[in-house]
Amino acid sequence: MAKYSHVSLQFAERSQKEMRTRARQFYRLMAARRSVRAFSDRAVPKELIEDAIRTAGTAPSGAHRQPWRFVAVSDPALKRKIRIAAEAEEYESYHRRMPPEWLKALAPLGTDWHKPYLETAPWIVVCFAEFYGLGPDGKNRKNYYVQESCGMACGLFIAALHHMGLVTLTHTPSPMRFLRDILGRPSNERAYVLFPVGYPSTDATVPDIHRKPLCDISAWHESA
Repeated sequence: MAKYSHVSLQFAERSQKEMRTRARQFYRLMAARRSVRAFSDRAVPKELIEDAIRTAGTAPSGAHRQPWRFVAVSDPALKRKIRIAAEAEEYESYHRRMPPEWLKALAPLGTDWHKPYLETAPWIVVCFAEFYGLGPDGKNRKNYYVQESCGMACGLFIAALHHMGLVTLTHTPSPMRFLRDILGRPSNERAYVLFPVGYPSTDATVPDIHRKPLCDISAWHESA
């Protein structure tokens, strides 16, 4: 197989002062990010969703296979179908599938099987993981590090939404096969994460939680 041709890296070096300023500004921006479950039905232009997906598509991926497909839904009838199916799975999870330890861990957050935001939010975006693609000869082509690649793409998608001033929530009803059925996706794709996207409602609240400090999420092995 022919190798990719190479081009010059587009890298803009910055002073350490500017780097520190940019790093701290971005941290402060992202530190204000929260998962939101109370959405406004206020319209969000399609162009903003497109830009967030473009940003997600810049993520690194195994062998550069880019094994993701972001499916955006604004059609009310489809959103209604998704809500009904998601709530059915969530009801089973909360009442039969989740062990007591899991339910105990979720209790402080106040979540339950009701998901009205799946209809209220103007957009639902589902990231599908593509476990194999089709080569130029029409044969199946294996993708690599699919879960990891999609995870990084979804992280960039979340950051892009927060950066532009929208909110979202990572929703993973299990199992999620209903999303592939409702949205007519091919058998080589599996739903990875569902994102309701929009503006928060005017009365939106979030749990008063705190993130772990740097010392609890890092370890260092520095040179002498």
